[in-house]
Amino acid sequence: MSDAVPEAGIPAAAEDEPGAGPVPEYDPAAPAPLGVPRTPTGNSEVDAQLERLADADHLATDGHVEVYEDVHRGLRDALTALDARPGPPAPPSTYGSRS
Repeated sequence: MSDAVPEAGIPAAAEDEPGAGPVPEYDPAAPAPLGVPRTPTGNSEVDAQLERLADADHLATDGHVEVYEDVHRGLRDALTALDARPGPPAPPSTYGSRS
């Protein structure tokens, strides 16, 4: 019996299980989904950018920056487009002019 304890997140060897092959080596730098839920906003442009974040789940950490910058650019463009759209006219003032 061994007193060795595997580190958290590292699978223990399955040597005692019949037919078990070698346990794959744990690589903490390997791409792994973060499992962060993305709730739809109702704005199709923003939702498309939020879904683009899922692309980072399949990249190594050094590839995340490109995805994050692309999403940031897209969200900024979506917000700028909202500012550029004409809104409803302002309601007339209920105050009379004072002289």
